[in-house]
Amino acid sequence: MITTRQLIAQARAREEAMARVEELLASASGTAHDLDGQVEITVDARGKLLRLWLAPSAVNLGEQLGPLVVEIAQAAMREATQDGYNKVALLLGEDMTYMIEQMTGVPAPARAQDDDPGMTVEEFQRQRAERLGSAPAESPEPVTSVEDEDAYWDSFDPASLRSDR
Repeated sequence: MITTRQLIAQARAREEAMARVEELLASASGTAHDLDGQVEITVDARGKLLRLWLAPSAVNLGEQLGPLVVEIAQAAMREATQDGYNKVALLLGEDMTYMIEQMTGVPAPARAQDDDPGMTVEEFQRQRAERLGSAPAESPEPVTSVEDEDAYWDSFDPASLRSDR
């Protein structure tokens, strides 16, 4: 059974954590640039422009420069939003961060429906084999003895490890 003191302590801990959210969001930022490296923009999590850099060659873009700056600023804003959610998730946890996303109506860019989920391990291995000009690697045999361990680690490919994030 939870005591009144424990409930009060939990409420205070949540209050302190929520107070830190504002501080974390204030430190979040995002930077984006175009493919040609002519425009680079940094914004904070609220969308405030922190830095705008234009290469001298950007003047040659003419009327395309304005829309390009807007597009790069939007990409930087998505990066800043994700940075803010990442920092909040470390403090409050994934579930609470998801609840904040639902309440604000601003989902984390990494959860976007059109976000590229990346490639599978199998696809990575196939492309790697094509680049190296060899046949796809077979799965290594499990280590059955101590003598086999050195041989196993000599052939171990860290790219075979799966990461969802």
